[in-house]
Amino acid sequence: MARRGAGTPFLLRLSLLLLLQLGGTLGCASVAVGSPVVSLGSAVMASCTIRSELCRGLEQGKVQISWMLDNEPVAGSQHQGPGGTEVSNLTLPRFNRTQAKLWCWVEWNGTKQRVGMAEIRAGYPPVKPFNLSCILNLSDYGLTCRWEQGADSHLPTSVTLKSHPSRCRRSRAPAVTGCTPQGGHSHCTVPRRLLQLYRQMEIWVSAANALGTAESEHLCIDPMDVAKLDPPALQSIQSIPFQTDCIALAWEVARSNAHMELQCELRYRAPEDPAWALVTGIVGQAGTTQRCGFLFGTQYHFQMRCRRSSARGYWSEWSLGRNYTTHEKAPTGKLDAWWSARPAGAGGQLEVQLCWKAPRRQEANGRVLGYRVTLSPRRRGREPRTICNTTHTQCNFSAPVGTRRVYLSAYNAAGESAATEVVLLERKGQPLTGLRAVPGGERSLWVCWEAPPAPAAAYVLEWQRVSSEPSRCSACWQMERDGAATAALIRDGIEPFQRYNISVYPLYKDAIGVPSNIAAYSKQNAPSYAPKLHLKSISKSSAELCWDPVPVEMQNGFITSYTIFWANSTAEVSSATVNPSLSSFVIRELKPSTLYKVHIMASTAAGSTNGTSLTLVTIVLDDIEIQFLFLTLGLIFVLLILLLICFQKNGRVKQQFWPSIPDPANSSLGKWVPAELQQEPLQGPSVREPGPATISTVTVLERAAGKQPSAWGKEPATTTAGTFPALPQPYVRQEGPGTPGRGRAAAEPCQGPGGSGETVQYARVVGDGYKGQQHAPPRLYLRSSSTQPLLLDPSPSPKPYENLWFHGAAPHGCPADGGCPEEPPATFPLLQGLRISGAEELHDCRTF
Repeated sequence: MARRGAGTPFLLRLSLLLLLQLGGTLGCASVAVGSPVVSLGSAVMASCTIRSELCRGLEQGKVQISWMLDNEPVAGSQHQGPGGTEVSNLTLPRFNRTQAKLWCWVEWNGTKQRVGMAEIRAGYPPVKPFNLSCILNLSDYGLTCRWEQGADSHLPTSVTLKSHPSRCRRSRAPAVTGCTPQGGHSHCTVPRRLLQLYRQMEIWVSAANALGTAESEHLCIDPMDVAKLDPPALQSIQSIPFQTDCIALAWEVARSNAHMELQCELRYRAPEDPAWALVTGIVGQAGTTQRCGFLFGTQYHFQMRCRRSSARGYWSEWSLGRNYTTHEKAPTGKLDAWWSARPAGAGGQLEVQLCWKAPRRQEANGRVLGYRVTLSPRRRGREPRTICNTTHTQCNFSAPVGTRRVYLSAYNAAGESAATEVVLLERKGQPLTGLRAVPGGERSLWVCWEAPPAPAAAYVLEWQRVSSEPSRCSACWQMERDGAATAALIRDGIEPFQRYNISVYPLYKDAIGVPSNIAAYSKQNAPSYAPKLHLKSISKSSAELCWDPVPVEMQNGFITSYTIFWANSTAEVSSATVNPSLSSFVIRELKPSTLYKVHIMASTAAGSTNGTSLTLVTIVLDDIEIQFLFLTLGLIFVLLILLLICFQKNGRVKQQFWPSIPDPANSSLGKWVPAELQQEPLQGPSVREPGPATISTVTVLERAAGKQPSAWGKEPATTTAGTFPALPQPYVRQEGPGTPGRGRAAAEPCQGPGGSGETVQYARVVGDGYKGQQHAPPRLYLRSSSTQPLLLDPSPSPKPYENLWFHGAAPHGCPADGGCPEEPPATFPLLQGLRISGAEELHDCRTF
């Protein structure tokens, strides 16, 4: 059931469309337009009428009408018309399509159906045909007419060629359609049966379409006046009489033109001629014609054509060509010659290079077979000696010194020309001034100069192409025979983009002028390439560049300048213009240790060309700076070496920086033992290595006044208990803190021998503990205060010697606090020898 219900609406729509289609065929709807063909761009009006009673299925529904122009919807207005009809009107203000279909649609229950259509075309009225012309073909006597149609009208247009035998007078007789072009062509042929020969006919072209009709201008002609004849035929050509410049030509007309009076033309030219020479006014049906002024020994090509003499019709085609070569004659005229001479060493000869130009065609009188050079003119009955006989236009020969004239002649099969006298003048005349050269075209140059003060007979112009490889063109010269001329045009051998050196020689009556020179281009262009840069030298702020000049063949013009561009990595671009005569340039104000890209541009008046890029990096230091740096470092190194040598060799300087500390243990006094004590054994306690001691007080002992020491080396006197023997020299004693006489440094002057208060050379230093350390027995340190050198060589500081005095029992009579001086240690024999009896005098020592 569901499937059946789903298909019901589709069946209803399909039946409705069929009914509407059947109704449309029976007059259900009608579309009307104002005109099916309109002018392009004009307005179009249309209407669509729907009769609901004729459209089954639309009786109860509301009719909705819409429009489509081809596939584009357009809006129209809808209203109810008479008799229950629905009418929709449409207006298109500008119809810009050449062809379109307008459709009327009906919409009912969401379904659209086309019920009517009208086709509309748009275009223009036909354009008037023009340039009508007709030709009568005598082979079939058909009249072929051609015209130009003009612009397309975008509408079907019928074109016909019409004629009227009215003798060009107005006539009411109907026009005859001569022909209709096929395939859109603009020409057609009127058959012979519709033509009236030898009578005037009126012919025109008519073009018509739905928007109008146009006719060309009417052509009034006699078909025979526009007949195109067959070309004539050339029979023979010959020279008459012999050794003249005239010829006789025989011809005849085609058979189809034999009954007509004809007017003909003859044309001819030589292969070197740029245009044809035309001979007119040849009349008659057949015959001969004569013509003069031909060159000797020259080949010519002849052609002929004809037309009716009584009409202004068309010429026939040119006949088949015929060639003819005139007979030769001995060359005439003088040859243009130019020369150069130089002595040929000590042989008394003159080396001469003679050049000449080939005679012009009107003077050669045929093909030149060769040239002859002699030292004397030809006289009747005597032939001069020939020094050069050649087919070329130059000759090198030797002549006796003092030769002033040579004679040049040309010859062909018919004879030899008169000799041309060549005078070998010296080149010492006045040169020309104001010489300049300007282009006369891509392959020519105008050379201009100022007239010389002295009149010149002629001028010689030489030009040589400038190239990297030396070469010389012997034919690159010409002579200007007009002595009053101030300009000449050079054509031979001139190429664009090539440089030429031009020299101009004035020829005077008795001398040849010194040449004036100039360089020129017929046309310039940008150089073919720019020179390649080379790095010649570089520093931290400058770089010197060099380049090889562009070869002259590749310059394509005068180099006006070189421009050098350089840029660093931050795209800072700088440039400089260099004179074209230079081949090197120094770039300044560069940054040290920076990368630059450099390229060169070569310029001419016609353009510029860039060269390849060169990459360079500036250095950090210049060579001078590097040399100065190495020199400074070398000087510093040398000074250091000298100072070290000075310290090693000079003890005084060494002592200022490294003072030497005397070593009493290694002194000479420490090792010296008096002779009296050599046999005396030294008694002392066992020696142990003392530890470091701190010096707290220094006591200077002085001998008491009036006491005399015992003699040196005598056995010391017996002393009482508690007294020390008298010492001949003071001792330095170190007292510890906490005991009388300790804690501060005190000195008691002892009277030396003789009661003097002189200080002695040795002292006793008594050490004590340091800052609360456990009290240790005082140690004796002895050092030398002598001003005499005690050390033989440097040595480390002496080891401390233990005071052996305090390790044994105190001497009798000495207090237990160590107030008595110790015995001199056994390790100092010298002190042993100074031991003096009289210890009782120790109480006379005072401390200070």
